[in-house]
Amino acid sequence: MRFCRTLTLLLVAVLPALDETAWADWPHWRGPKTNGVADVKGLPTTWSPDEHVRWRTPLPGPAGSTPILVGDMLYLTTPDGTELLLMALDAKTGDELWRRTVTTGEASFRGDEGNLASPSPATDGKLVVTAMGDGVLACYTTEGEPVWRLSLSERLTPLDIQFGYASSPIVHEGKVLVQWLHGDGDAETEEARVAAFDLATGETLWSVKRLTGAKLECEHSYASPILAGAGNDAVFVTHGGDATVAYDPQTGAERWRQMGFNPPGTYHATLRFVASPAWGEGPDGGEGIVVIPTAKQSAVAAVKLGGEGDLTGTENEAWRLDKGTPDVPSPIVADGLVYLCGENGNLTCFDAATGKRIYRERTVSDRYRASPLLADGKLYLTSRRGIVTVARAGRDFEQLAQNELGEEMSASPVPGDGVLYLRTFEALYAIGE
Repeated sequence: MRFCRTLTLLLVAVLPALDETAWADWPHWRGPKTNGVADVKGLPTTWSPDEHVRWRTPLPGPAGSTPILVGDMLYLTTPDGTELLLMALDAKTGDELWRRTVTTGEASFRGDEGNLASPSPATDGKLVVTAMGDGVLACYTTEGEPVWRLSLSERLTPLDIQFGYASSPIVHEGKVLVQWLHGDGDAETEEARVAAFDLATGETLWSVKRLTGAKLECEHSYASPILAGAGNDAVFVTHGGDATVAYDPQTGAERWRQMGFNPPGTYHATLRFVASPAWGEGPDGGEGIVVIPTAKQSAVAAVKLGGEGDLTGTENEAWRLDKGTPDVPSPIVADGLVYLCGENGNLTCFDAATGKRIYRERTVSDRYRASPLLADGKLYLTSRRGIVTVARAGRDFEQLAQNELGEEMSASPVPGDGVLYLRTFEALYAIGE
């Protein structure tokens, strides 16, 4: 009898934790490990407007922000005229559950390349946090009740960025982690910050200056940070201002940095970073690596996790290529391989340990703004015209399909349980066989 009672108590304690783990499907822009890799099965390979579309929900405005998925709930940011919204939808039906105006403003950048609803939301399954292009950061319950709202311009430094704030936040162990990389072009004014806020209250937990010597427009970053590594070894990796700098997410202490991407002698005045870094676990459970893109067909580098200080040119720098970076799509690191999707649609595969190229293949010739997804043994590459190439993951390139919905896209695909969510400029789709 005592055994049964003990077992019951254990189940009561454990089951909520199991549920919480199970429903955190795609809680950040790049997924639960912030690396664009999903552990799901049964995703579709082919579709069309008339095939394998479970539902289609029109959206009030276009945006490149990627939806997030928690259990049966989808959340996304979108403009609706001058209102900048956080929306919640039922993942099974596509029905809108609620919408909240986070802030207001109307601005498009570089034609149709971006707007003030570019950052993607993040969640721990109970609270949802989102930023907008004016620097407002806000938190809501999953039912849409407001919890707190703050201005990063007021809390940190006044925003000075050419094309709007576009970095997505990360939710980690009760904290909201942000990179705030901008500036007036003068390296001496030191506007860039990295900060953590209490998820429940919005209180500032720590805030540190991020000094890299960047100047001119290179102070501006449109990339999003990632969380690299596992458990207590995880580091908050920020990207922009001519450098990649990792911090302890608990304290804000700098752990390591990688420099040398924009040398003073050949300084490029507009080498602003858009593509985010990616990380993957090392072979045989060893230390992982972080693959670092830059911009404008410039360098790509890989650093080993576990180092401290300036890793540039040290044994912790696994490899560096002088050119070939993707300009906007973020890399994928998985199973000892690195995948880079160029902004022209070329897919390049490298050995993660050495940086040696394994293949380079052309997919659809187009602009590429969405980042690739690796899931169910397949790579999903999304062109600006909305054509999604599906290729088999691995050392041998094999194209499985090319799918088109007839609507433009710059948001990254989101995997669910046997379903793929695609956000176009007009609607949100659920694709499933």
